[in-house]
Amino acid sequence: MTQKTNNPPSILSHLHELRRRFQIAIIAYVVGVIVLMNFSSVIFDFMAIPLRSALPPHTPLVFLNAPDVFFTYLKIALVLSVFVTAPITFYQAWAFIAPGLYNHERKLFLGFFISSLVLLFLGAAFAFYAVFPMIFTFFLSFSSDSIQAMPAIKEYLTLVLKLLFAFGVSFQVPIIVIALTRLNIMDVDSLAAKRRYVIVWAFIFSAILTPPDIISQIMLAIPMYILFEVGVWVARRMESKVKHATL
Repeated sequence: MTQKTNNPPSILSHLHELRRRFQIAIIAYVVGVIVLMNFSSVIFDFMAIPLRSALPPHTPLVFLNAPDVFFTYLKIALVLSVFVTAPITFYQAWAFIAPGLYNHERKLFLGFFISSLVLLFLGAAFAFYAVFPMIFTFFLSFSSDSIQAMPAIKEYLTLVLKLLFAFGVSFQVPIIVIALTRLNIMDVDSLAAKRRYVIVWAFIFSAILTPPDIISQIMLAIPMYILFEVGVWVARRMESKVKHATL
């Protein structure tokens, strides 16, 4: 297999190309932030659905400091723009890297990226639709006639983004497992033999990234371990296919 480019460009031209690609990605991100600021209130209303469902009807969400609403909407735009402009950012990275890759490396890179992106959104969706209703119902169950919940939007958004990040990252476990085996860093049997360590680290990771309640920690740790087993299973099948192909 040969590379597309026969005459490799100079280091200086590489740096100019890298800067140009980086500038395009940054401009796209900034434009995304500006556009999304106009929709931040709608996006926040959607993100608040799990909390509002657990609250008594007509319970307002409050802000404690004058700038809180503005910075809440800005944070939504800053974070969401990363995902909205991800195709542009990926294309710029791909256009810079692809000419120096072999065909099989391009396929491997694309496969890892697409799978990682799908798992990232699956992790976020699992957190939003399965975990959030449970943990907010649990948290708010301690309110009473004398203690009423009036959640602040700033703290709520911080918690939501933290959990979305935690679940999005945790769902990358199969990709990590497959990458370790495909790059010959570890073999499948060695990974499978470390199951008990994976369970321990899954709970440590969940304890660090989730609130100090047992529900969210379990809801993060268990999928992590299941996804580890999925990764081992897929890696074993891929290894088996490679062995049969070489026979």
